[in-house]
Amino acid sequence: MDIKVVATNPIDGQKPGTSGLRKKTRVFMEPHYLENFVQSVFEAIGGAAGKTFVVGGDGRYFNAEAIQTILRMAAANGAERVIAGRGGLLSTPAASHLIRKNGTDGGLILSASHNPGGIDEDFGLKFNIPNGGPAPEGVTEAIFEATKTISQYVTVETPDADLERIGNQKIGGMILTIVDPVADYKALMKELFDFEAIRALIASGFRVRFDAMHAITGPYAKAILEGALGAPEGSAINAVPSVDFGGGHPDPNPAWAKELMAELMSDDGPDFGAASDGDGDRNMILGRNFYVSPSDSLAVLTANAHLAPGYAKGIAGVARSMPTSAAADRVAADLGIECFETPTGWKFFGNLLDAGRATICGEESFGTGSNHVREKDGLWAVLLWLNILASRKCSVAELVQDHWKKYGRNYYSRHDFEALPKDAATALMDRVTGQLSSLAGQTVAGLTVEAADSFAYEDPIDGSKSSNQGLRIRFTNGARAVFRLSGTGTEGATLRLYIEQLETDPGKLDQDVQTALAPVIAAAHEISGISQLNRSGPDVIT
Repeated sequence: MDIKVVATNPIDGQKPGTSGLRKKTRVFMEPHYLENFVQSVFEAIGGAAGKTFVVGGDGRYFNAEAIQTILRMAAANGAERVIAGRGGLLSTPAASHLIRKNGTDGGLILSASHNPGGIDEDFGLKFNIPNGGPAPEGVTEAIFEATKTISQYVTVETPDADLERIGNQKIGGMILTIVDPVADYKALMKELFDFEAIRALIASGFRVRFDAMHAITGPYAKAILEGALGAPEGSAINAVPSVDFGGGHPDPNPAWAKELMAELMSDDGPDFGAASDGDGDRNMILGRNFYVSPSDSLAVLTANAHLAPGYAKGIAGVARSMPTSAAADRVAADLGIECFETPTGWKFFGNLLDAGRATICGEESFGTGSNHVREKDGLWAVLLWLNILASRKCSVAELVQDHWKKYGRNYYSRHDFEALPKDAATALMDRVTGQLSSLAGQTVAGLTVEAADSFAYEDPIDGSKSSNQGLRIRFTNGARAVFRLSGTGTEGATLRLYIEQLETDPGKLDQDVQTALAPVIAAAHEISGISQLNRSGPDVIT
């Protein structure tokens, strides 16, 4: 095997965020850009020699070409084996499962998650560690440091690998194993859920609609929902992965899954609706004429997980990201289990899951998952919902409304102000930060501030610390506002305002969400001076 050594120079801005490195596709296609980052990953983990990796992605534009580059570089760096999904396809949770099942040294996952795809849209690459989860901050910092000093990378000059042929082939001295991207994941789901009960529910006339949004979960939904569970053909829509996600935005929320929303928000719509995102790790849950907020979904799943075989013995604990509503906290208190509040980013759940302290985790950004993998998992959430509904024999709306009657309702919403000038977004955060020490006791827009701080987290397992993870303002009436700049975009800055109001009055559990939150929204706007952004309103409300 002839190894080619290529001279290069550091490229600015290759710092991985909460979900790896994300940039515009054309940036990743620039000379040396992808290669520099991949070589830096290998350097940061002590080299690739003798190691085994999983490689796959969501099928977006440049996915297949990037995988060929990664395979050649892995071979040149001495990797023993790479396991890849057929066609270069793997959902992120399926990749996490393959890493764990095969005991590999990690994986390289190609995706920009819920961001649009195409040559003029977004691309991403992240490294997952041997537990199957996203690299923690110590590893991402080591990768970033390596990008700042890189002077060369290595590759081999070989024909493209055949990504469609199941089985083994060789690239230099490295074995490439191509696997069915769905098979192992499907087998895992059968271990966790009562497929017979779900199949019986569907056979009874219970109608299911799943929107894959032209993204990676299409083949998984076809194989599991329509295949194993007997949903009629066509129950999974937009189920063929596309390099540009059908020209759409593969983000499973009411703003982007409009086709699904229109169908479910009708009197003759399906009984259950769901959508997943670009790489299959997010989910949106709907009932007929009923939208389930991700925060409520986490709480409902926590309260009812024991109804699925994989969780019949109960769960050890639940963890949520700080901006996610506190609905799950009250369930945890009722069940007598631990509840953890972490920074945004699935990597912060990894230690809790590995230590057995948490079983189910969730984020308000349409992500939930459990200890079966180390990523959030959209289709897993769908199947757990269906298992619970099959057991409880009720509708989605009835299940959630019964939950509110028992635990109260956390009215909750996220307002996204997208593609802001970075200086304007930073100025707003600085304005709020400057007031944190003096806000307690003040009355703003009729609400009294109880406490205000910048969220910091100390991992209870390894003691690692993370600061500046979002600005929190709590009010005396059980309301809360959180300000945070998102790290998942590729241009400008996205300001996220999270608003929450706890309501325990049984007569006030069916209000319009934005109306119920109006006083908190007004207070948050006054404190932050959000009008200075010169926006008529949020770009997306979820």
